[in-house]
Amino acid sequence: MPVNLVRCTSNQQVNDELAKVIQEAVDRSTGAKFTIGLSGGSLPQTVAAVLPRITTDWKKWVFFFCDERVVPYDDKESTFGVYKQQVLNGTVPIKEDQFVVINPDLPAKECALDYEAKVRQHFPGDSMPVFDLLLLGMGPDGHTASLFPGHPLCEVKDVLVAPITDSPKPPPTRVTLTFPVINNAKYCVFVCLGDNKAEKIKEIFADKADYPAARVNPPSGQTYWIIDSAAASKL
Repeated sequence: MPVNLVRCTSNQQVNDELAKVIQEAVDRSTGAKFTIGLSGGSLPQTVAAVLPRITTDWKKWVFFFCDERVVPYDDKESTFGVYKQQVLNGTVPIKEDQFVVINPDLPAKECALDYEAKVRQHFPGDSMPVFDLLLLGMGPDGHTASLFPGHPLCEVKDVLVAPITDSPKPPPTRVTLTFPVINNAKYCVFVCLGDNKAEKIKEIFADKADYPAARVNPPSGQTYWIIDSAAASKL
């Protein structure tokens, strides 16, 4: 499917465009649940600003994580911990039990197996889960989720959730969705802000470089890149 590149001139426009795509994904969802995967970095703050604008039945929402650091929930590196602070604050009527979270007390391999089992519980009968929406970011090195350039996990095809213990970006121990499940989603939406993303944005869109983020393009879904002027500055 063609990739939709949306260039924004302000943070307000970024929020407007993200709200528009999320609302479209919600409106097109036909399941009993609305399944959404979250990412960390700068996304939690943006998501927290946008969610109150969505018209939806919040009881249907189930939140997952595209990747997660294997640290306690109260650790500053915990993606769930950040969303708990930013989103579970009463601005939208969602509850903590709507988040499907890792067990940070388990070693990486067991943590990944446990999280994959939790994911599968919400997609009964599906050989490959079909998420309604995955919200993604891209690091300055071109990684997305915890799929890093040149790492063997980029080639994994036989599991939904994989462990990583040698992440080039700390903390080193994480679990991540793999490309087969990411590229089976109905919507994959990147939000990339800042001039530290500009070089990789140029390489992906102008030079067709094969970074992990560039591999996200579900053949039966929609892919959006919402970027600001700084991230677009080298295009």
